[in-house]
Amino acid sequence: MSADELSPSERYASYRQHKNHPVLREFQSLHDFPLDDFQLRACREIEEGRGVLVAAPTGSGKTIVGEFAIHLALATGRKAFYTTPIKALSNQKYHDLVARYGPDQVGLLTGDNTINGEAPVVVMTTEVLRNMLYAGSRTLLGLGFVVMDEVHYLADRSRGAVWEEVIIHLPESVALVSLSATVSNAEEFGEWLATVRGETATVLEERRPVPLYQHVMVGRRLLNLFAGSDVDASAGFVKEGAAVNGELMKVARDDWAATHVRDRRSPRGQGGRGGKGGRQVGNGRRVWVPSRPEVIERLERDGLLPAIVFIFSRIGCDAAVQQCLASGVRLTSPEERDEIYEYVEESLRHLPDEDRHVLGYHDFLDGLTRGVAAHHAGMLPAFKQCVEELFTRGLCKVVFATETLALGINMPARTVVIEKLTKWNGETHASITPGEYTQLTGRAGRRGLDTEGHGVVLWQQGMNPKELAGLASTRTYPLRSSFRPSYNMAVNLVHQFGRARSRELLEQSFAQFQADKAVVGLARQLRKAEDALDGYREAATCHLGDFMEYAALRRRITDVEKDASRARKADRRVEAIESLRALRPGDVIRVPTGKFAGYAVVIDPGWSPDGPRPYVVTADRQARRLAMIDFPTPVEALAKVRVPKNFNGRNPQMRRDLASALRSRTHDLAPPPPGARSGGARTAMAHSGADEEVARLRDELRAHPCHACPEREDHARWAERWHKLRRDADTLQRRVEQRTNTVARQFDRVCDVLTALDYLDGDEVTPRGRHLMRLYSELDLVAAECLRHGLWDDLSPSELAAALSVLVFEARRPDDASVPRLPGGRARDVIGEMVRVWGELDRLEKDNRLDFLRQPDLGLAWTAYRWSEGDDLDDVLRASELAAGDFVRWMKQLLDLAGQVANAAGDSPVRHTARQVVDRVRRGVVASGGLAED
Repeated sequence: MSADELSPSERYASYRQHKNHPVLREFQSLHDFPLDDFQLRACREIEEGRGVLVAAPTGSGKTIVGEFAIHLALATGRKAFYTTPIKALSNQKYHDLVARYGPDQVGLLTGDNTINGEAPVVVMTTEVLRNMLYAGSRTLLGLGFVVMDEVHYLADRSRGAVWEEVIIHLPESVALVSLSATVSNAEEFGEWLATVRGETATVLEERRPVPLYQHVMVGRRLLNLFAGSDVDASAGFVKEGAAVNGELMKVARDDWAATHVRDRRSPRGQGGRGGKGGRQVGNGRRVWVPSRPEVIERLERDGLLPAIVFIFSRIGCDAAVQQCLASGVRLTSPEERDEIYEYVEESLRHLPDEDRHVLGYHDFLDGLTRGVAAHHAGMLPAFKQCVEELFTRGLCKVVFATETLALGINMPARTVVIEKLTKWNGETHASITPGEYTQLTGRAGRRGLDTEGHGVVLWQQGMNPKELAGLASTRTYPLRSSFRPSYNMAVNLVHQFGRARSRELLEQSFAQFQADKAVVGLARQLRKAEDALDGYREAATCHLGDFMEYAALRRRITDVEKDASRARKADRRVEAIESLRALRPGDVIRVPTGKFAGYAVVIDPGWSPDGPRPYVVTADRQARRLAMIDFPTPVEALAKVRVPKNFNGRNPQMRRDLASALRSRTHDLAPPPPGARSGGARTAMAHSGADEEVARLRDELRAHPCHACPEREDHARWAERWHKLRRDADTLQRRVEQRTNTVARQFDRVCDVLTALDYLDGDEVTPRGRHLMRLYSELDLVAAECLRHGLWDDLSPSELAAALSVLVFEARRPDDASVPRLPGGRARDVIGEMVRVWGELDRLEKDNRLDFLRQPDLGLAWTAYRWSEGDDLDDVLRASELAAGDFVRWMKQLLDLAGQVANAAGDSPVRHTARQVVDRVRRGVVASGGLAED
């Protein structure tokens, strides 16, 4: 009988007879549950000596495949590395593997922690492995397997290149096990892996282990998103094109009608997520906007806890917990509360008593004992660990989280709630993508505990159920490379392989692989755009003259006016700073905007060469030091109140008395009229040049023949379409021209910069370049140049901490133009020199068509200096306005850079000073803040 004539079960039996897989059988015996088919397929490929790419949904158990690679390594006397994108994941995986194999067999390397680094199994961040490869570390000897967990992270714009570096540079003898979330181009990624790593099997699994049901909460009702049974039982999720629930579509129609009927207003009492509210809809019914406690109450009533509620705001997450506490939410039994209390107290016993208040420890503990908590990057890492552990144990019932929780942390829930379908992406409020929606809702459904998971979206005004259904059913999430050669990468490659061989290696990147395949499609798009441009130009034709010339004049006027508006805003900022300089203690001012807008009395004007930060008491008894962001317009003293000489802002009674005096003094005080102090003659004079140019252009516009055309605005619409499409077509043209050999040509430009600075000399790395080989930070070349020029040689440890901080810190709000506070003396001068060095490098980059080095951010310098000097956590956080978690994270990154600088500094005085920075900064919550994070 031929193989084709065998039944599937007979073929499988024959396969098992010839392919025995003894290690896999032993591995299966260690588990009290059967392995899924995709797990078995991937493990067999590994035991047969092939690399493997596993792309499977969140929570499907793909890490089992990585654990089998570790088991096979130990069984065959080889080493295995398990890499993750972030330190928190590395720590979590380390504890999992120690529980299975024991502490002697497992090590951890994250940059912050080194535990048993020569063990046969080592868990690490991918950056650590990249650095080991460049350094030729002896730890690589005997390495048989590398597991790359969350390998889709190579699409990350800031750090994704590290994954490709590791994949390209790993020795051919090492088998690579890549674990990825579901991506639509997994076959393409697998094809590239086979190209650079040799024989690689791609194992795809689209089926969810726990079916996911999608709902929309409309008021207090929980409606299915899809009509009928919305889940394909065999796949675990909805089929694409499934019909939307008709009742939801009716709600949407009523909602649309309510917002388009004249004089129909929202009833009083409508509020945000924190309170009850409603809207009148077309058929007379109200759609209530439930408060967060009401949402939790409904989920608890329906047996849908534990739940993760995604709120795309740290402030929103913290506010949600406070709203639950204020509403008396209690989701735990007395026994559970006792267990939670004991666990938290034991886990956080290392926190100094004096720091607990500033960290919000008691509110945090109160929330957890009631079963609710927040989870976001602003929290202390140790707090987040407690939340993760208690949620996994089923003791914490509801977590209000930002989307950062969705990155690999093992916190599955029965239900996932998404408050809104838009989030701030750093520039604007953008709709979440299908991939993001799937990543978030993928947490719903705990394998082995739940028979089904639930995704719930809260109804928002204007929601389109069909668009939501598209998010919930789309299966297209392509993985795109973010690879580009950095300065550090270039010197390390040239040192190991020479320039020509390095160029060949970079041609093997996934970025170039995708670029080569994309050129055909781009060229087709360009041809279509060029055809459309001809049509637009023809449609804009005017019988009176050259309308494209006329349209260009209109665009020029708009550009000049926009430039002038930006300049006026800058002048307003100068005026605001000058108005704050004039304030004196006791002055009553009206804070124009922000959280503390309204009347306030000045306690301390807070003026220094670094800029104003007035310390005020507000009418609602809050004492706060304000920043420039609170003063977009100038202020003036409206009245005066007496401030006691011994006034202490921490004394509640003193605050109450002063706030009472402020309210009395401002009772009959009218607010300044709109536009008061809106800029004087100086501003008008400064921009008269722009006004004159606009006037000249308008005269030219009116004189143009096309201005009199009765169809002028119709022509203008076509001309504007032509202009936008021309801009897009030019971009496409550049992309087509740049696709071929893009990575290698970028590498050439990087090498040209390094050669100009004497870091490279042909195929040789110069002594200067050897310093750069040990600097892996984003501003690697700036740090190397500072070492080269000896800028840090005479700094004290605290001054060096301040200087290094400007190379790691990035403000969360890039538009925050507040004047940063800097240490005085030598540190201030050196930071100024560092910015000058960056400016010179920026010009050199532009000459070489590169844009790698962002401007140093001075916003952490004072904080780093004072922490290194030994200031209390309370004082440091108050002065910096940083959340505790952000503070710890930036200090960890500062420690990381200080260690790199110490290694790169050679025998210079900086080596000893940088090590002192490490000793001084690693204290208190920075040393004991829990597992390190990126």
